[in-house]
Amino acid sequence: MEKNLDVKNKSLQELEQLSTDIRERIIDVVSRKGGHFSSTLGAVELTIGMHKVFDAYKDPFIFDVSHQCYPHKLLTGRWEEFETIRQFGGLSGFTKPKESDADYFVAGHSSTSISLAVGAAKAIRLRQENRVPVVMIGDGSMTAGMVYEALNELGDLKYPVVIILNDNEMSIAKPIGAISKYLSKLLAGKYYQGFKAKVDRFIKKNMPEGTTYIAKKMEEALKLITPGILFEEMGIDYIGPIDGHDLEEVIETLQIAKDMKKPVIVHARTVKGKGYKVAEGQHEQWHGVGPFNVEDGAFVKKEAPKAATAVFADSLIDLATTHDNVVGVTAAMPSGTGINKLIDKFPERFWDVAIAEQHAVTSMAAMAKEGFKPFITIYSTFLQRGYDQIIHDVCLLGMPVVFAIDRAGIVGNDGETHQGTFDISFLRFLPNMIVFAPRDNETLDLALKFSYTLDKPCALRYPRGAFTPSNFEAKPFELGKAQLLKHGSSNKLLIGYGAGVGRAYLTESLHKEDIAILDLRFVKPLDKETLKELASKYDDWYVFSDSQKQGGVGSAILEFLNEEKICVTLTSFEYEDSFIFHGDTKKVEESLGLLPEQLVQKI
Repeated sequence: MEKNLDVKNKSLQELEQLSTDIRERIIDVVSRKGGHFSSTLGAVELTIGMHKVFDAYKDPFIFDVSHQCYPHKLLTGRWEEFETIRQFGGLSGFTKPKESDADYFVAGHSSTSISLAVGAAKAIRLRQENRVPVVMIGDGSMTAGMVYEALNELGDLKYPVVIILNDNEMSIAKPIGAISKYLSKLLAGKYYQGFKAKVDRFIKKNMPEGTTYIAKKMEEALKLITPGILFEEMGIDYIGPIDGHDLEEVIETLQIAKDMKKPVIVHARTVKGKGYKVAEGQHEQWHGVGPFNVEDGAFVKKEAPKAATAVFADSLIDLATTHDNVVGVTAAMPSGTGINKLIDKFPERFWDVAIAEQHAVTSMAAMAKEGFKPFITIYSTFLQRGYDQIIHDVCLLGMPVVFAIDRAGIVGNDGETHQGTFDISFLRFLPNMIVFAPRDNETLDLALKFSYTLDKPCALRYPRGAFTPSNFEAKPFELGKAQLLKHGSSNKLLIGYGAGVGRAYLTESLHKEDIAILDLRFVKPLDKETLKELASKYDDWYVFSDSQKQGGVGSAILEFLNEEKICVTLTSFEYEDSFIFHGDTKKVEESLGLLPEQLVQKI
């Protein structure tokens, strides 16, 4: 069933049937393969409306975060291929220009869309083209400051951009009823806009200043009873709220917005999970899902060891119970980072600040200044968004903030935008920063206890899912001290860092030689004395770390070896200089040659 359809020539009844077909396709595939679910089901009619009024192959279609882009993929020639969504070698779960000319930009992080639209609008104006950037952005993404930076400029430029605000949580404004909806459309309609322009010209030419003032106040009074006052004050016209599941209303409103030829926000109210009753409403567990039973919504459970995130949360609860100066923050990922447990237990000491990584970092720097011990719990990929604040507000003054970095290493199906590969490289260069990592559940608990004692900024990382057990004694952390886990009779040394220790352990167990294993523990500061001692015993060193090779663990050791003029052969099994594809983690690692059985052959 091919769905790269001419949506423009379909009747309203045909489009409504198409929306049903799209939902059924999404429910069928995601229930078997997993993926983003409730947000994409809620955006079906809005997406069809976009394709009805605009041209995805001409007008830039920009999806914020783009986890709601599944209907768009189905409408642009990927109906059959949708079976491969988020699978290794298959379609990305986000927009991706390499897949289709209808995908304008790669998107996996939030709040970039309006900035992209402003840039596209500038280019369109310079080329004098008849194209209009169209943005779909969720209300959650509106919590990030970058959105308002872009709106600020757009309101000044007045270039044509249509922004669809997909509001499924009532966090922007509640509908005020039929009068609000009517007035919002009236204020944006072509008749009102034309009349307004004529009246404005007449008043400026013929009426005294007082009358101009009165006319302006009358218009402001009308706008004050709509929820769009914030956007209107920024110079962005506002329409809404509209019913985002009423196709006729969606299409009519988008056509009005397009014809206005200026920046417009269309505020659409939608329901997450629309069309699948079990998921409808504010159910966080239905945002991104694994396989589930369509009939009753029961998730397919897999037996798995305790995840590092759960270990972290339990350990931090113990620490916060013992020390009342422990505080913490996350940026819109309370359950993903496990800090939701802390928010429930200590609501006055732990916060979710929404999608505001920069604010999260800087606010915790101030809390550290005030004598508290802040723990910033954040995915590796999202820590990138607060990098200037790490340097300027934390490291410059040496504030004792702890960065607990979740999802370090390969994260699987989210892919290129979410792989946690760069944190070691971009943190290692910062003065005052201590960078270390646990290797398993026991040492993660010890790492948190150690981090509490530090009087400088520090960062510790742990993987998505569970550690690979390495069956070695867990000793308390000492600043800059590595732990030799196993002596070896060969001339080889396996150096593991963090979760890389587990991979080194499995690799050694498969090798025919008796090989030494070192848990490096600290990449900054390095345990130089231990490394010097090991260099006198072992000639061939192999580095195991779930991180980028450039500026990574191997690089740190090579810098030390060069400074000390120590001659050993070092091979790093860190990631090469490229972005890493999405898919099942084991398949991704196999494609990179990083499974233990592959590494044995390389050694």
